[in-house]
Amino acid sequence: MDNSKRTGFADRLSAAADAKKALLERVARARSEAESPAAVERRMAREAVKAARDARIAERKAAQKAEEARQAAARAAAQAAEAAALAAAQAAEAAAREAALKAEQEARDREFAEREAREAALEAEKQAARDARYAARKARKRKGR
Repeated sequence: MDNSKRTGFADRLSAAADAKKALLERVARARSEAESPAAVERRMAREAVKAARDARIAERKAAQKAEEARQAAARAAAQAAEAAALAAAQAAEAAAREAALKAEQEARDREFAEREAREAALEAEKQAARDARYAARKARKRKGR
């Protein structure tokens, strides 16, 4: 069809029919090749490879999920152990603080008792000194009579 002036209508019609026939032959050949036993076998092999690949992917995903679950369980156990250790440390700290407060209170009570005893002794000394002065004054008065 390079030179359309030399070809007539009938030539163009036959060329179009030939092109259409060639196209239909190619389609029919492709269809028969697709349905051939070799093509069916190749397709089955591809499907088997795809199924195996999908199985491997599913297996990897399951293993990954199992690993994540194991790690989550390990993290939970570690957190529980840490919480238990923290609770034990807090309990020990509270017990130590309570013991320290008790010892401090006992020391304050002992110091208070000692101060009371000193003050009582000092008051008794003052009283004894006053009594001695009073007795001496009385003795001087009697002596002078």
